[in-house]
Amino acid sequence: MVPGDAAYLVSHGGITALRGAPAEVLVPLLDGTRTPAGLADAAAPALSREEVAEALRLLDRTGLLRYRGRPVPAPASPGAPPGAGHGGARAAVPAPPYDRAAEAFFDLAGLDGARATARMARAAVRIVALPGTDPAPVRAACAASGLRVAEGDGDRGEAELTVVLCDDYLAPGLAEVDARHRRAGRPWLPARPAGPEPWVGPVFRPDDGPCWACLAARLRGHRAAELAVMRALGPDRPLGRPEAALPAGRALAAQAMALEAAKWVAGLRGPEAGRLRALDTRTLRVDAHPVPRLPQCPVCGDPGIVAARGLRPFTVRSRPKAADGTGGGHRALTAEQMLERHGHLVGPVTGVVKELRRAPGAPAFTEAYVSGENLAVRPAGPTGLRAGPRALSGGKGLTATEARVSALCEAVERYSGSRHGDEPVIRDTYRALGDEALHPNAVQLFHERQFRERDRWNAARSPFTAVPEPFDEDRPVDWTPLWSPATGARRLLPTSMLYFSADPPHPREPVADSNGGAAGSSPEDALLQGVLELVERDAVALWWYNRTRQPAVDLAAFDEPYVERLRAGYRALGREVWALDLTADLGIPVFAALSRRTPAARPAGPHPAGPEAGPHPTGPEAGPHPAGPEAGPHPAGPGTGAGAGPAEEIVFGFGAHLDPRIALRRALTEMGQLLPAVAAVASGRDTGHDAAARWWRGATTANCPYLTPDPHAAPRGPGSWTHTHRADLRDDLTAVTGLLVARGMELLVLDQTRPDTGIPVVKAVVPGLRHFWPRYAPGRLYDVPVALGRLAEPTPYERLNPVPLFV
Repeated sequence: MVPGDAAYLVSHGGITALRGAPAEVLVPLLDGTRTPAGLADAAAPALSREEVAEALRLLDRTGLLRYRGRPVPAPASPGAPPGAGHGGARAAVPAPPYDRAAEAFFDLAGLDGARATARMARAAVRIVALPGTDPAPVRAACAASGLRVAEGDGDRGEAELTVVLCDDYLAPGLAEVDARHRRAGRPWLPARPAGPEPWVGPVFRPDDGPCWACLAARLRGHRAAELAVMRALGPDRPLGRPEAALPAGRALAAQAMALEAAKWVAGLRGPEAGRLRALDTRTLRVDAHPVPRLPQCPVCGDPGIVAARGLRPFTVRSRPKAADGTGGGHRALTAEQMLERHGHLVGPVTGVVKELRRAPGAPAFTEAYVSGENLAVRPAGPTGLRAGPRALSGGKGLTATEARVSALCEAVERYSGSRHGDEPVIRDTYRALGDEALHPNAVQLFHERQFRERDRWNAARSPFTAVPEPFDEDRPVDWTPLWSPATGARRLLPTSMLYFSADPPHPREPVADSNGGAAGSSPEDALLQGVLELVERDAVALWWYNRTRQPAVDLAAFDEPYVERLRAGYRALGREVWALDLTADLGIPVFAALSRRTPAARPAGPHPAGPEAGPHPTGPEAGPHPAGPEAGPHPAGPGTGAGAGPAEEIVFGFGAHLDPRIALRRALTEMGQLLPAVAAVASGRDTGHDAAARWWRGATTANCPYLTPDPHAAPRGPGSWTHTHRADLRDDLTAVTGLLVARGMELLVLDQTRPDTGIPVVKAVVPGLRHFWPRYAPGRLYDVPVALGRLAEPTPYERLNPVPLFV
């Protein structure tokens, strides 16, 4: 009280000033010991009874006053809204023992403190301890907070909340706990008291929000390595962890669980109750992880959503492109809009995407981000540049936002393209399905010699060179439909070829890869990106395996400020940069961007048309050599023997787009994603990338002249391609489809969008287009270079580039 100024009410929520004579008189008297009549007596003669009554009404209306001794409602039945008594009645019950601090706490939380403490005093909680947990500390914490703990099975009905203690949120018993509570219509609270990071929440409500199965699906997505070990060891529960906690940390966890139970039974039902709270006892940081309800959940949702979508024809609709001043347009949404709309998918515990962070070791002049485990390459698989437990999904761009969205979309693409068990499938044999079924090798395009020599091919143990056993046409397998947007026709491919799986496939079933998979801001956007990836990899294969010299791309002619910025960054690393035009018969611009480390004596700036490596032949080198991966030096490829010269550590990136400027942009930014990997290998920090390491140690522009521009071809500039800007993505897709049809090829699409992400994902397939991995079947790989005049005759199988592309 400051006489002549104001009466100040001080609380944890702030300070409130009450001015005027009534406040100065009444506030010192409001100590909880007087009735309204007693207050009027004590305030006389300074205030009349009418003035006292009016002041009390004003304080009551503003929430600054509470009348003790009012009847309070009986505690509600479990799951009922706050304030509802048993059977909807509001029978008065005696007031609980007065706890000023508890009332103040709930007042600050937005509840009526008196009602909240009354509910808490009358309610009961039940504690269920699954194997590996001790309920005693939580029981003691609940009792200390004034919560009554129901005992025995007979008390289940009176408990307003069940607290279920577990040592892992994927413990087998939790599925039955959830089912039992859903049947009874009662809420329950999971809690993990053990370890350095105890968990508590969310409160699962059978009538609202997600269920335990929704949470478990997201948790499993971040524990692929552990699940692989479990499959190998065969336990029926998650792997145990050694105890790592201090007594104070264990006590803190028990009190946190009692606190959450007390808040719930008192009636606090805010959005925080639906989050999983992780308490890091090492830092005292608490992270709240949202738990979304999955529309396709087999327990609380519709498990047929995904299959129903895949069984419907894919229809391309009108989709205007977003206005984008950054030069990265041709999307339905800008990068900023995508991140704003879908950023909630990122989270280390319950997110679809584990993280979005700069790629470790990425130079400052590049924008490269990683987004968690690459589900396209499982930990149990073979190792390679992007394989093994260290493999991450990633993205790139000219800005941090572009790179973050690119990484987000790649992670969602891999998540959506993984098998969850609800995909559209038809089980039958290839022969029985007739013309609707596509033979897997019509897409994979392995040569018969590769099948015959598969043991030698697979000795390299690289996922990029592995040759499967020939497909068994009489063995029943799962098939999934794809649709032609142009004709509406349905075709079938083995499901194992269209979805990544954590389980090892049958030796005679084809395995999925990421070729043609894409996520986008709309289905049309995703489809266009998927088709462009197929076109890009086809053009790369035609160049790489035939080792043809391609025209240079005149980087300066594009007059893009970012190009010089990137080149300056590479020069600072002792590298030069150039680009090649790989555009093939489809006419869609495809570029390769390349960079090599240069000797110290070499001028920093590259020749306008590319590196000067001396005179080279204009076609593939002469001399026979075995087809297939080579572990050591060979006459016509990178080697590590005498005369190989200093390591140039050549890196590359590829890009395709209808707009040549965007194609170049994609190639240059993709190349930057390899810089951290080559630096790690060169420094000896990473020894797991054998194929890449051999390349970076042995490949030079002298022994691989196809990496350098054709000295007899004029460099290409942006005017070398006719680009028609279209305002609608559907028009771009119509144009691309027409180019494919004109060459006898058909675009097929599988909609892989998962309902819980909201980001459209498609798998595009064009039988006949080549993968840039070594697949040597007859067709475009041999015919198109001749048709384009790059070669006088097809390259014999024995003389195809023996070095497989390793990205």
